[in-house]
Amino acid sequence: MAKPQGVKYRGSIHDFPNFDPNQDAEALYTAMKGFGSDKEAILELITSRSNRQRQEISQSYKSLYGKDLIADLKYELTGKFERLIVGLMRPLAYCDAKEIKDAISGIGTDEKCLIEILASRTNEQIHQLVAAYKDAYERDLEADIIGDTSGHFQKMLVVLLQGTREQDDVVSEDLVQQDVQDLYEAGELKWGTDEAQFIYILGNRSKQHLRLVFDEYLRTTGKPIEASIRGELSGDFEKLMLAVVKCIRSTPEYFAERLFKAMKGLGTRDNTLIRIMVSRSELDMLDIREIFRTKYEKSLYSMIKNDTSGEYKKALLKLCGGDDDAAGQFFPEAAQVAYQMWELSAVARVELKGTVRPVDNFNPDADAKALRKAMKGLGTDEDTIIDIITHRSNAQRQQIRQTFKSHFGRDLMADLKSEISGDLARLILGLMMPPAHYDAKQLKKAMEGAGTDEKALIEILATRTNAEIRAICEAYKEDYHKSLEDALSSDTSGHFRRILISLATGNREEGGEDRNQAREDAQEIADTPSGDKTSLETRFMTILCTRSYPHLRRVFQEFVKMTNYDVEHTIKKEMSGDVRDVFVAIVQSVKNKPLFFADKLYKSMKGAGTDEKTLTRIMVSRSEIDLLNIRREFIEKYDKSLHQAIEGDTSGDFLKALLAICGGED
Repeated sequence: MAKPQGVKYRGSIHDFPNFDPNQDAEALYTAMKGFGSDKEAILELITSRSNRQRQEISQSYKSLYGKDLIADLKYELTGKFERLIVGLMRPLAYCDAKEIKDAISGIGTDEKCLIEILASRTNEQIHQLVAAYKDAYERDLEADIIGDTSGHFQKMLVVLLQGTREQDDVVSEDLVQQDVQDLYEAGELKWGTDEAQFIYILGNRSKQHLRLVFDEYLRTTGKPIEASIRGELSGDFEKLMLAVVKCIRSTPEYFAERLFKAMKGLGTRDNTLIRIMVSRSELDMLDIREIFRTKYEKSLYSMIKNDTSGEYKKALLKLCGGDDDAAGQFFPEAAQVAYQMWELSAVARVELKGTVRPVDNFNPDADAKALRKAMKGLGTDEDTIIDIITHRSNAQRQQIRQTFKSHFGRDLMADLKSEISGDLARLILGLMMPPAHYDAKQLKKAMEGAGTDEKALIEILATRTNAEIRAICEAYKEDYHKSLEDALSSDTSGHFRRILISLATGNREEGGEDRNQAREDAQEIADTPSGDKTSLETRFMTILCTRSYPHLRRVFQEFVKMTNYDVEHTIKKEMSGDVRDVFVAIVQSVKNKPLFFADKLYKSMKGAGTDEKTLTRIMVSRSEIDLLNIRREFIEKYDKSLHQAIEGDTSGDFLKALLAICGGED
């Protein structure tokens, strides 16, 4: 495939040097001659040649033997391996045409296949696909898609089939503003949805223009365009529009996500896996690999290796082109892409929003009486307790506590403790405490008894602001008559202790970035020789524990420019244990704090058993700060809402209270 001038090649398959199509045709004929076939020889040869070279081999094979190479391969091979090898033998446009023909043939339609191909291809690729479909099947692709789909889903597919997306050139700021307004009015501000506006704008505007529209939409409305699409559209049309948005933002990231989903869980979606590995092997496989490694903390190579077998596995691994776990290093271009992915979200200055807000017409007197009634006599009215406490802000809960004591001469916290128990009690009592006292208590619990809960210490100290840290220190001293620093000193050791104590001072710089200083800071941590662990940890500590968040974002970018490594990968590669974990937590918090907490919540509920302590701690502590943002990150990354995850993993009154704090289904 010819590549544009000046654009660096990002495929994993290259032209084979000293290529001889006749020699290759003979080798393939020999491999398929006689009883059985030499599958190893077939996969080795075909996965080592570019698509252009494979077409020459097909031509030579026909000239030499009067036979069709694809027909012979189909006869000799079977199953997934056959599908993969035959897919590689077709030109990309014909491969796409075959996939779409299969998707709309027979009973039912494979909408996911249609969405993946038509949402991700360039104008030129779409034109080639339409021509290939006509040539291969003597049918009109648009007519076939119209005959097999319906509604707004069909309309958007037809728009994409035109291959007339505007090219990236000069972007008009006025048009960006107009498109944002039109999308907002077509969805959020309208009773019902004007789908035609979504189709027109997302189906025709250039990628660069739409990226600016998405950024401006977030600034203007306080929510990402994806959230509006999920709220306003539905079914296959919603899935198609979300795929278009993902491809506009980053096509390699879209495919990394598709590959991960094709292999995660029980069973493998082999058709999806084959289609992507074949179609992207000469386009952007290196970028897909790197984003996959960044996003899922494992290499694409290792996931394929663990999820497939036999010659099929060997061929897929050849297309993958390398194991990024082994190298632990970013490809330069993809390192920049990976950085930009989260820098854009940070620059957008998303407004942080909690899910719990002060209730209107607040009446602490009525609330105190209702709570007393719910706990008086035989039995307890948990529903009333949950309803009141989860729908009041923390400041309002403190007023209720005071009113309760004034009215009844009783301590509300003590009464609640005696009436409710278990996970519900931990959650409700946590909500009743002022935030700084709650965090202080969580830190105390993490350090008392046998063993230390380092994860809880890290989660709190690595994510709180200066003001929050100082309030925690005061609360700790007030509640436990000991300084937090002394407690950390006696319960932790070594570099980990020094890092936690540094964080617990609450003296992180505030304000913006200093570009010159950022370069120096990046150089400082980049210059440490690999293997000099003590020096490396000290240098990282002096920068990660003291610089402001905006400044650290700039440091991370400068570090990527200097080393082609992401700072998080460097930490994971060079460090270990609690020191590694606390530095990674700081970096992730700087990059995207709501995403950091979304990951923690997901891990607290995945697999067998639930980590109720972590789940409770995050839901309580973030409920009035950024839980709405955490929800959005959760659904974006895990394709299911936080509400759904909680529903599937908890039960009873604990579930009711958590869902009330969660604040809605996305």
